[in-house]
Order: sequence, then structure tokens, then C-alpha cells
Amino acid sequence: MNTLVVPALDREVEPLPPAGTITYRGLVYPWHCDHMGHMNVMWYTSKFDEAAWSFLSQLGITSAYLREQDRRMAAVELNFTYRQELFAGELVTIASAMVGVGGRSLRFSHTMYKEGSSEPVAICTGVGVHLDARTRAACPLPHDIAQRAHRLIGA
Repeated sequence: MNTLVVPALDREVEPLPPAGTITYRGLVYPWHCDHMGHMNVMWYTSKFDEAAWSFLSQLGITSAYLREQDRRMAAVELNFTYRQELFAGELVTIASAMVGVGGRSLRFSHTMYKEGSSEPVAICTGVGVHLDARTRAACPLPHDIAQRAHRLIGA
């Protein structure tokens, strides 16, 4: 890991690991950047979406589960906070955390970091709802998935 020099301490320290479970690592490519030279918001959303599916798979909500159980997940609320610009060539890491579990929904948070830094670049919080694919209505989370999600709160 790279070290950071903290002026107030006048010594090198290791950066803090991202809070939560690492759910995405990737690169900002030149085609992710807009006419102002920084990564466009659509790519932040894309990277957060990839992190979300990685996070859901850790709970057991995999593509096989969705197919076999005739279930879906729908994002019903997403909030974004942008704190720093990203430029082509920068590596990013996303750490995800479970914030809350409802009978039919999950509340989560994704925090994006520049690789090796503990300062958030962007934060996405949201709510995903578990759906019956036939009725398109919210349905209860299976007990085992809800238990796994509960264990991740505060982890």
C-alpha cells in the first residue's frame, strides 16, 4: 500500500482501508471522461451499479437465484454525493455496506475511493426492493438472505 504523509503528524501513515466490503475495483478510461476532462456522472453510476450486483451476490442474490426463483431486484431510490473529480488512468475501489434490512428491501451504501486513499471520491446510497418477476410486486426476502444482510449491518 502507498503511504500518506499527514502534515499535522509530520510522519507517514498507512491509509485507512475502505469501510465495508470491497465490491468493485477498476480503472477510469479516457472514454469515461467528458468534454471537461473528468469522469462523467454516467460512469460513476455504472461503477456503483457493478458494485451493487457484486454486493447482492454476496448475499445470495445471484443471477442464478433470480432466474431459478423467478425474482428480480429493483433500485427504487439512489442518492449520489460527488466529492472529488476522477481522471483517465486513475484506479478506483468501491466498498459497500448494508445500512438496513426491511422485509422486502435492502438499504445500502457504496463509497468510491481513489486506489490507496481513504478519502471518499463519491458516495451512493440507495434502496433495492425484492420483486416477484411474475406479479412485478415486492415480495419478502428469503430468510437466509435477510439473515446474511442483517449480519452485514455495521460490519
